[in-house]
Amino acid sequence: MSGLQFAVKDNLDVQGLPTTAACPAFAYAATAHAAVVHKLLKAGASLLGKTNLDQFACGLNGTRSPFGAVPNAFDPAYVSGGSSSGSAYVVATGQVDFALGTDTAGSGRVPAGLNNIVGIKPSKGLISSRGLVPAAQSVDCVSIFARTVGTAARVLEAAMGYDALDPYSRDLVLARTAFPARFRFGVPSELVFFGDAAAEVAFQQAMQRLVEMGGTPVSIDYAPLAAAAALLYDSALVAERYAAVRGFFDAHADQVMEPVRSILAAGQGYSAADVFDAQARLRAYGQQAAAMWAGRSAIDLLLVPTAPTHYTIAQMQADPVVLNRNLGAYTNFVNLLDYAAISVPSSIRPDGLPFGITLIGPCGSDWQLAELGQRYHHASGMLQGAVDLPLPAPQSIPGLQPQAVARVAVVGAHLSGMPLNSQLTERQATLLASTLTAPDYQLFALPGTVPPKPGLLRVAPGLGRQIVVEVWEMPLAHYGSFVALIPAPLGIGTLALADGSTVQGFICEPQALQGATDISHFGGWRAYMASGSHAG
Repeated sequence: MSGLQFAVKDNLDVQGLPTTAACPAFAYAATAHAAVVHKLLKAGASLLGKTNLDQFACGLNGTRSPFGAVPNAFDPAYVSGGSSSGSAYVVATGQVDFALGTDTAGSGRVPAGLNNIVGIKPSKGLISSRGLVPAAQSVDCVSIFARTVGTAARVLEAAMGYDALDPYSRDLVLARTAFPARFRFGVPSELVFFGDAAAEVAFQQAMQRLVEMGGTPVSIDYAPLAAAAALLYDSALVAERYAAVRGFFDAHADQVMEPVRSILAAGQGYSAADVFDAQARLRAYGQQAAAMWAGRSAIDLLLVPTAPTHYTIAQMQADPVVLNRNLGAYTNFVNLLDYAAISVPSSIRPDGLPFGITLIGPCGSDWQLAELGQRYHHASGMLQGAVDLPLPAPQSIPGLQPQAVARVAVVGAHLSGMPLNSQLTERQATLLASTLTAPDYQLFALPGTVPPKPGLLRVAPGLGRQIVVEVWEMPLAHYGSFVALIPAPLGIGTLALADGSTVQGFICEPQALQGATDISHFGGWRAYMASGSHAG
């Protein structure tokens, strides 16, 4: 962390500075650092200052502050997203390397998506919330903004850890292996973009990019997630927001700006019985939603737009409740249902505004989400934030164990689209490259094989040709079962490639080639099969 500079959302304590939560009448002088601030300073990071926010972290748009609306880093006429608006802005504009926000209903993700930066919303309790002015204490999370996943992951590693003085801290064990190379990602069966065609197109492009990275989209029932999300403000659960500042609010409600005042006041009218009823309903929705993570059709992660649309500041101020709710269409349920999430940049829309996606996983999937999020971010070709710098080289993700892998070159029926290719994909293998062998091989069509298969033979220099092969990579744990499927006279040996490297690959016993047809002049099995010669 040494050399990194950061900022802190002004609902987290910094010793010697006032904590305002964007409400001057509420402000108090902090006598100690919030636990997470203390850990980051101890790790060597330098604190530059504090940032503006939606008052009492109640909002997703960045306009609900007496200190002024925070503009979007790409177009000041548009909202920055909130409530961690200032933290996202100073990261996107390059003023700091990273910043701390908070996330109760999406405040660590929406500003990231609207400002072309990364936002990590960790598993609940992974980072201590001691020293945070709570919004809804049981679901609050300290979040991390950075311009790259690598930096955000380093910050998470330094910030995380059990804190016995935080009643909601947990000693979590995080998954230490990456998502499988062939992963399944859920997509809501019904998607709304509130008439924003640019956002809808951008999300379709994001889905296609994940497919190209090895993902298979799976339609999931979004109804229980949406129902859980609605409970945050439309049930007795909103009473927790009132409880967070009850003493101050009861005495100084007139010092709280609208619509924050009305939201907090709504929490005053519920009974304890109402809260238990809402909690039971939330658990029921959680049980329904849990089905998407289980069984043979289980998904590895969920993909949603970070925000389904983008509004101007003027639009938001004219209709602050409805438009704010729209920005949270895909965020509110995450903490309520105990999931982890990461928002990563995806594209720049034709109107010049950023579009981001959020990857969501079960509690404890933080490193897995970071690893996939980093690969996605680099595959997007995006620049960093609003500073127009290229992404640096990917960094190793802390906490993930490198996966042992095997590489194998295939030449015939295991090629992409060929009959036996599923033997590779079922073992989570991924295609690394289509390339050529060294010019020392002959290729033969083996008679009587079903499906048709070739045999590859290495010959003396000057007598062979270059043959097209595909190089695949699979987890080493699955390699043995793959090799066991290879029938004689085929086997696995060492192949020389055109670039001078070697790889394990399919070879054939020489005696099996007596009477086989030499098809080397086709240059590869796919060209031979396309020629129709095998039919004769």
